[in-house]
Amino acid sequence: MTSEDVGPEDVDDVDAGSDEQRFALAVAGGDIGSRLDAVIAASAAGLSRAQVQKLIEAGLVTVSGVIATKAGARLRAGDAIEVRVPAPEPLEVIAEDIPLTILFEDADVIAIDKPAGLVVHPAPGHASGTLVNALLFHCRDLSGIGGVLRPGIVHRLDKDTSGVMIATKSDRAHAAMTAAFAAKSRGEGTLARSYLAIAAPPPAGPRGTLRTQYGRHPVNRKEFSSKVAAGKSAVTHWEVVERLHAAALVRLVLETGRTHQIRVHAADHGWPLIGDPVYGQRSRDERVAAADRALGRQALHAATLAFDHPVTGVRIELDAPLPADFALALAQLR
Repeated sequence: MTSEDVGPEDVDDVDAGSDEQRFALAVAGGDIGSRLDAVIAASAAGLSRAQVQKLIEAGLVTVSGVIATKAGARLRAGDAIEVRVPAPEPLEVIAEDIPLTILFEDADVIAIDKPAGLVVHPAPGHASGTLVNALLFHCRDLSGIGGVLRPGIVHRLDKDTSGVMIATKSDRAHAAMTAAFAAKSRGEGTLARSYLAIAAPPPAGPRGTLRTQYGRHPVNRKEFSSKVAAGKSAVTHWEVVERLHAAALVRLVLETGRTHQIRVHAADHGWPLIGDPVYGQRSRDERVAAADRALGRQALHAATLAFDHPVTGVRIELDAPLPADFALALAQLR
């Protein structure tokens, strides 16, 4: 079963003016024996697996007329799945006039060069001053399907990672971009991202590929690890751009998209990023220590993002120049 199986005939009628969505799926063929949440996420554009799991927890998914209680329930031939997606709750985030560096914008998407230190979405301790607050001020028509606190957000960068980020301004763009990033996480699709990082000590060779299992750290569950016995596949391609004393400027291309993937892959293979407060390490080298102090954050910058426009299909390629703090750290190492 694929997303093409969900047509107008699969969507139940709803009251006029209601934003609640309902759709039905019939299990057959290759989906027999598959997980319930995985099948729904693969078939319903715009819903991530985590969102599907929340719908199941809320009792909004039924299988053959019975409310589903387990996201991992295995499906059988002939099972009929019905899903209700509630209307987005009223947005309670305040729009704030926070300056944005816009790389691209049209009626459906907006791409910005996110500065380090800017939190992407509101959370406990960060109710204001976030990218979402800034986007709400700049774009009065952001997509609401991303949730109450994440309108239009289809991916994110860590607070202290700078570079290219994209948000959606329409529901059709949100569904398509969500699917594109989900495919990227699996190592599929045409979306492409590259990063620049400073690693110390430097990698041993000129280039390579890190291909590992990936999951939660077995001891510290707030961290991730590529040294797990079982997990999801994670693939990072890397190339040394410049050797800098006891460090190196490295370009990294993500084939998959896992949380903290670059930081973890680099650290687990012996060349952690300078300034990384979680996976990094202090260097005894004076130049590296000076670069660390100059940067004051993990040395990671989302340099490029290329994608097929979610509505027109035109290929969009965006570049974010190195920010001043990153350039200063490089100068310390040269």
